Amino acid sequence: MKLFKLLFSRLGITLMLVVLEIVYFISLLQWLSPYIGWVTGVLQVASVFIILWIINRSRHLSADMMWVVLIFLAPIPGTIVYAMLSTIGKFPSRTYRNIMAETQNSQYLFEQDEEVLEEACDSAGPYAGQINYISQTAGFPVYRNEGFDYYSSGEEAYPLMLHELRAAKEFIFIEYFIIKEGRMWNGILNILRDKVAQGVDVRVIYDDFGSISTLPYRYADNLEKNGIKTISFNRVNPFLNGIQNHRDHRKILVVDGRVAFTGGINLADEYINLKERFGYWKDNVVRVKGDAVWSFTLMFLTMWNALRKEDDDFSLFRSDEEIASVNPADGWIAPYGETPLDDVNVGQNIYENILNQAKDYCYIFTPYLIIDTDMINALIMAANRGVDVRIITPGIPDKKLIYNITRSFYNQLILGGVKIYEYTPGFIHSKVFVCDDRIATVGTLNLDYRSLYLHFENGIYLCDSADVLTVKQDVIDTLNVSHHVSLEESRHNLLHTLIFSIVRIFAPLM
Repeated sequence: MKLFKLLFSRLGITLMLVVLEIVYFISLLQWLSPYIGWVTGVLQVASVFIILWIINRSRHLSADMMWVVLIFLAPIPGTIVYAMLSTIGKFPSRTYRNIMAETQNSQYLFEQDEEVLEEACDSAGPYAGQINYISQTAGFPVYRNEGFDYYSSGEEAYPLMLHELRAAKEFIFIEYFIIKEGRMWNGILNILRDKVAQGVDVRVIYDDFGSISTLPYRYADNLEKNGIKTISFNRVNPFLNGIQNHRDHRKILVVDGRVAFTGGINLADEYINLKERFGYWKDNVVRVKGDAVWSFTLMFLTMWNALRKEDDDFSLFRSDEEIASVNPADGWIAPYGETPLDDVNVGQNIYENILNQAKDYCYIFTPYLIIDTDMINALIMAANRGVDVRIITPGIPDKKLIYNITRSFYNQLILGGVKIYEYTPGFIHSKVFVCDDRIATVGTLNLDYRSLYLHFENGIYLCDSADVLTVKQDVIDTLNVSHHVSLEESRHNLLHTLIFSIVRIFAPLM
């Protein structure tokens, strides 16, 4: 019955159409090859140059190795698929062009207060380089931390999210990878309807693929009928192209420009443990107040206006509420975003910089561990310097194949001195780095290829705040109910090692 429902669901039908499309292209090439052998020859020659081009331009070759292997083993279909799904395949996309244009047009609004930057760099000491990187290279301002609240579970934060939504007077912006009908979303939706009736500007973005099995087809139209402006991001279609491979994995909720929420949770019942799927769902939420909310507002508006041009003046959404006197600044905070449409891997660079600067410890939450050689080397080098590096992954998986790929990295990391733990009560979905009682980053970026290279993501970098210790305590509490994976447990037989060595090559597509 479940298989029948999957096959005839929107997801199942889309996947079948994609398979048929691939089979069609391969069959067409085979049928045409006797008649147009010169085309086959051109593609074979082109495949050699494409491989050389990939190798020479790649900044993360282990992530691009999939294409090298695919084109080497099957030059003609491999070249065609690469052209569809790689950077080449993005150029014809209006979505790609609009996002790039809007990102460039709004960049000047991410304005850095030079006095704040100077103060942050002076006080951060060895972390000044990271702060400069986020502000000057990545282009996301560093602010005085005027309000950062960390919640170690979705159910702890959910009532506060509802409270802030009820207090909205001007606008509500919601951008999430997954929205699923149920008690959590219905609680939010009821408030959104009330707010629309009160004249509040309510906008929702959800990822079409992320929500493909959780929302009815054309759900955005249903919300529009209720006065809720809605975008189903990057609608899924069976025609392979580069932009289809990039999803909006962000989690952003902004109310009136005065408060923002982010973290690991999506808007579905399992994220607040109203529904059990894989044991206890361990996740987190962050609430931000003060000037730093502006960066979240800009990230949302940039995406919104790329897809649905509506606003000429973003400054109308900037809050002028003064809260510094109530909440004295405590360290430094920098919300940041990740886009797959440029050559700067902001999330990966921030993670690696934390590891490279760590002196005493670096603790990590990640639901998936599918990493390239750069990240592997950064983890092992930190451990070899004497840093206590610990990674906590799920004890109960949500995806068996991804779970086995995650475990395939254990042996190499443990041999390199990294400690691996599995969260015994269930599935851990939090994405956290915390380091040396001075640094933490929380957000949506998993330690996997899709988050680090292929998705739109967001996070928060926190420096020299007492809140770093709150994040650390969550990790300590989680370690106390997690299983420490031994070297013996991380070993696999030769066949298993061979299979997953091959599977890992194609991990960027998973």
